[in-house]
Amino acid sequence: MTSSEPEGVRLQKVLSKAGVASRRAAEDLIAQGRVTVDGKTVREFGRRVDPDNAVIHVDGTRVILRDDLVHLAMNKPRGVHSTMVDDQGRPCVGDYVRSKLQDRASGIFHVGRLDADTEGLLLLTNDGDLAHRLMHPSFEVRKTYLAEVDGTVPRGLGKRLRAGVELEDGPVKADEFRVKDMRPGRTLVEIVLHEGRKHVVRRLLAEVGHPVQKLVRTAVGDVQLGSPKPGNLRPLTKAEVGSLYRAVGL
Repeated sequence: MTSSEPEGVRLQKVLSKAGVASRRAAEDLIAQGRVTVDGKTVREFGRRVDPDNAVIHVDGTRVILRDDLVHLAMNKPRGVHSTMVDDQGRPCVGDYVRSKLQDRASGIFHVGRLDADTEGLLLLTNDGDLAHRLMHPSFEVRKTYLAEVDGTVPRGLGKRLRAGVELEDGPVKADEFRVKDMRPGRTLVEIVLHEGRKHVVRRLLAEVGHPVQKLVRTAVGDVQLGSPKPGNLRPLTKAEVGSLYRAVGL
């Protein structure tokens, strides 16, 4: 009678392969009660898991185990449409993805949209569960924008925006609002919303008398645009991906 191979992979080996820590350091994390598997704290070193199905967190942050998942940040240029293929032949996000990733571009799509005149951070992935939650309004993922608007912004506008402004499709509130710079006839403001309605930033600021002349999205959750060249694509760090998973409860 032959003994069968134990099922699964040792937890510390899974953590090491995922780039969390060396096996020895992973054992320390386990001993300290900082690792959970499927919602339960694990302290035994001999624990085996199925890396294809287990949900593992370290210090509350999801560990990404699948090596086929792609998470990218793009600095979308102005004039580029948020589609993977444009049937009118206009410049689109898919053009950049196929140009830079070539045969690795299959299955990757954009998370939400930026209108053609809006620049900045656009997330791209083949991670359907994460993308669905990031786009669903119930998870209220914060998005940060820099907007150059007409006119001089009066004191009290931030308070009004945080209180809520009625638009034709319902009220919208800013989570945060601050003036960054003022020039003759123009003001640079930063606004944070968890809304995802079409053109919501432009419509909101136009409604309070300050039409947007230039709009850049600078952050989604904790993921920052930084200062890459327009059209640049970069892989998200493990910490950034973990922060997105945490924001949507995965």
